[in-house]
Amino acid sequence: MSNQTTTSTTPAGPRMSIAERLRFLFTVFPQQVRQEASKVTWPSRKETLITTAMVFAMSILAAIFFMVVDQILGFGVRQILGFGG
Repeated sequence: MSNQTTTSTTPAGPRMSIAERLRFLFTVFPQQVRQEASKVTWPSRKETLITTAMVFAMSILAAIFFMVVDQILGFGVRQILGFGG
């Protein structure tokens, strides 16, 4: 078994010097971010607008549903407990 010291092969390994870490932070990392961002399939403007409209519509429907359920449950509780006349 040899007693060789090895350096880490990971970009942010524990044995990187400060200069290497700074180089990674300001040059390598932004390049990697740009590469990954170029692989993303971005939605079109039309897809974004349709999805946004659907979110608003479903939010309004959910709000109406819960308002109706709340009114029914409130009415039932008032009838059982005899509050509110």
